[in-house]
Amino acid sequence: MAAVATSSESLNPLMARIAEGDRGALRQLYEATSAKLFGVCLRILSDREESEDVLQDVYVTIWRRADRFDASRASVMTWVSTIARNRAIDRLRARGPMAYAEPVEELEIPDGSESAEALLSAADDRNRLSHCLGELDDRTEKVIRTAFFEGVTYEALARRMDAPLGTVKSWIRRGLAKLKGCLQS
Repeated sequence: MAAVATSSESLNPLMARIAEGDRGALRQLYEATSAKLFGVCLRILSDREESEDVLQDVYVTIWRRADRFDASRASVMTWVSTIARNRAIDRLRARGPMAYAEPVEELEIPDGSESAEALLSAADDRNRLSHCLGELDDRTEKVIRTAFFEGVTYEALARRMDAPLGTVKSWIRRGLAKLKGCLQS
């Protein structure tokens, strides 16, 4: 099977077609992104069956919300990865207290291609994002990278940082506000 292109130029038109109800476009998007999104889900959930369920929900969400995609705000890969991350975290939270058991730190799913983080980094706006992240203090940059690129929940991050949950949320909120300002300038 030939490799499916995942550049913004190839994925952006698919989003417009999906918004118009084109099932073939959804299939093409699935073929281009499902391996990466499954990796995002599996990294967070550490359960293959649950990750498959969440991945299905991700594509249902994409189908229903494709008209909300805005290429000027994010690349397609960033947008769909965010949906996958949020759905996986929602599922993790729904597990209840067992969701906070010790995570598997080195879960590797080799598929012969770049990781989800590498794809996100390769997005058109990676240089600006990298520059803006570099403008943050080290602690804020670390918590934002850990939460958004590694899929770690705020609660788990607070435990890792040995800081109150509200404090970690404040660091992230203030950091995201600074990022937004930087990215908009």
